[in-house]
Amino acid sequence: MRPRVALVAAVAAAALLLPASASAHATLASSTPEVQSSLESPPSEIVLRFDQSVTAVPDAIVVLATDGSVVSGPAASADGGREVRAPVRDDLPRGAYTVRWRALSADGHVVSGVFTLGVGVPAPSPTEAVGASGLTVRDDVARWGSFAALSILLGPLVVLLVVLRGLDPGPRAQRAFYLCAAVGTFAVLNVGIIGFVLRADNALQASFADLLYADLTPFSEKTRFGIAFIVSLVGFGAVAALAILAWAFDIRRLLWGCLALSLVLASGFSLSGHQATEPNSSWLTQSADWLHLVAAAVWAGGVVALALIVWPLAPSLRRTAFLGFSRIAVVLVAVLVLAGTYLSIVRLPEISDLWTTSYGRLLLLKIGVVSLALAWGAVHHAVVRPRLERGRIPAGIGRSLVGESAVAMAVLLVAAVLVNGSPPPVDSGESTSTVPAASG
Repeated sequence: MRPRVALVAAVAAAALLLPASASAHATLASSTPEVQSSLESPPSEIVLRFDQSVTAVPDAIVVLATDGSVVSGPAASADGGREVRAPVRDDLPRGAYTVRWRALSADGHVVSGVFTLGVGVPAPSPTEAVGASGLTVRDDVARWGSFAALSILLGPLVVLLVVLRGLDPGPRAQRAFYLCAAVGTFAVLNVGIIGFVLRADNALQASFADLLYADLTPFSEKTRFGIAFIVSLVGFGAVAALAILAWAFDIRRLLWGCLALSLVLASGFSLSGHQATEPNSSWLTQSADWLHLVAAAVWAGGVVALALIVWPLAPSLRRTAFLGFSRIAVVLVAVLVLAGTYLSIVRLPEISDLWTTSYGRLLLLKIGVVSLALAWGAVHHAVVRPRLERGRIPAGIGRSLVGESAVAMAVLLVAAVLVNGSPPPVDSGESTSTVPAASG
């Protein structure tokens, strides 16, 4: 094993496997009523219990009705500072309520959080708490980062394991493929963490300092996007371990495990998005969304691998890689178009929604960018491929592949904004989901 790779493997393994040191600040141990609970009658008070003594700051507990009015009284400490209590009006009408809380920990940090309750109704998602903002540009950027990272992980793996199966790309290209697997996996993990924290902060509306010590449990345990985040965090941690082992010991077959597990974990985006939470969602919409995402990620990442790895580092395999991936790309494009068309029909009740709603107009923009990317690929398929089959490699193909890569990443950007957007409402009965979904 190469010394530098061994060092990288050791550091990364330690980061993945060693538990984090226990934090010194207080954490919320439990509450009465419980977080995200549905009550038959209004509670008389809100009780927060911590794992250590805290100081009740002003507005330590504030209960808000949906109109923003405060329905709780002043908070006070109890049980030696391990509890904070606040009375609640005894005439609360049926509806949803938001509990926002803050407390000063013994280490000087302010811990805070938010959760919702339902009186006679199901508790809404914490992302729908009173005072929460909708998704913002930063959420769009984070989602695009996740899509781009997934493409950098999946595309090169498909090129190496499927297109170049049984072939030796050479030591430099091989290292580049291993690097893509490792970097792509860690990018998915880290961008996912950022995206999760941003989504939680939309509801918390906390300062950066308070956000560092905020209680994110309601978001990780009571929302679809939070549950998907936790599963992805564990799953892609395993993918990272496989990628590091493959790189460190030069065991190429371990990358098959990376590819298979990553394809499964990509379903988390579909299971926590609109295709799973809208009233007319079904296993068909979720499956179509997963196929749509995977096809786009493999196509975009595959073009990047051709442009940045094969072309400069494995010139002897240019013809084989281009022709092999071209055949796969035809299938990917077919899946991309068919799944996207089906999802558009499901999400847009009327054809006029294409130009009368923001979601429809964004979809038109996506169609335009996708059309540009497909036209670029069609030129490669119709003009470049025949020449390569005759044994000729036209000049400028490397630069053209870089351009197609940029357009493919633009497709993922528009897709990220579209995924975070809200489609026009449809009337298909009430959703049967038992796990509240993140808004947007």
